[in-house]
Amino acid sequence: MGYSKDVYDEALAELMVRRNRAENENEVTRREFFKKYPRALELEQKIAQIAVMAARSVFSEKSDLRTALERMKEQSLRLQEEYREIILKNGYPRDYLEVHYQCSQCSDTGYIDGKMCSCLKTLLRQKAYDKLNNSSPLSLSDFKSFSLEYYSRTPDETKTVSPYSRMEKILAFCREYAFNFPNGSNSLLLQGGPGLGKTHLSLAIAKTVIAKGYGVIYVSAPDILSTLEKEKFGRLRDEAVNETERILKECDLLILDDLGTEFNTPFTSACIYNIVNTRMMTKKPTIISTNLSLTQLQKLYSMRMVSRIIGETTRLEFIGSDIRQKKYDDSMRKG
Repeated sequence: MGYSKDVYDEALAELMVRRNRAENENEVTRREFFKKYPRALELEQKIAQIAVMAARSVFSEKSDLRTALERMKEQSLRLQEEYREIILKNGYPRDYLEVHYQCSQCSDTGYIDGKMCSCLKTLLRQKAYDKLNNSSPLSLSDFKSFSLEYYSRTPDETKTVSPYSRMEKILAFCREYAFNFPNGSNSLLLQGGPGLGKTHLSLAIAKTVIAKGYGVIYVSAPDILSTLEKEKFGRLRDEAVNETERILKECDLLILDDLGTEFNTPFTSACIYNIVNTRMMTKKPTIISTNLSLTQLQKLYSMRMVSRIIGETTRLEFIGSDIRQKKYDDSMRKG
């Protein structure tokens, strides 16, 4: 996957911080150890001197070169054994004086023999996710803070179930969905008027799934489609072409909020369909929230897209009155 220059720069900068931290910590460890056990420092210096002598001897024309190298090797091995004994006999692990990089494969450089290490791939992915989620309130909502007290226990004229009963079931469903992710995690369609808790529960799912170690992207339809349009037509400098679209298609869970509030054009409609269709074909869970009814969605988008969404998602219909207004009224009364 291609990433923008700033994502690469951020990832490599973090690796440098990791590397410098590990080396600085090692320097402190060695200084304290050698102060306590000066013989170990003496041995280390002698081993290094022998290594230099052996390297120089290779270029000499001594007739007994092989014998001299063998002698230096044996001497070095004896010193190394004494060096290890000082470490082990005093209760330290064998690798105590070595640098402990976060990634032992590449020593926090990001590359192994010119090839990208898995640690850098993971870091690039996370940086790209963080960049997309930067403006999302992912940490502001959870299941504990979702209150049912604002939903009426009385059904309105058009429903046979009360908002309280419906939302109680939806809350339980969303909690189980998040805690069991990704096992049996289908795509979801959260539908209903504004202020009924769709965004809150979407964020609660995101927070739980992220805590389980999965890559989650939470975006609003207007914001992300604006970004995709700028990438498509080259308005963003230094961006890898279609970087954002690839991430949206490949992340473990995509949450697309406020579908239907974006400025609708042939480009945006095609873009949404492409992302949603690709994810559903590859069985990657997607959560779509919208204030629009099915009839309104059909008027705004193609029948093919709406049919795809309806056929591939579990539909959760939120009902009741705008709880944001109720919370505001309560705060004003208490104030």
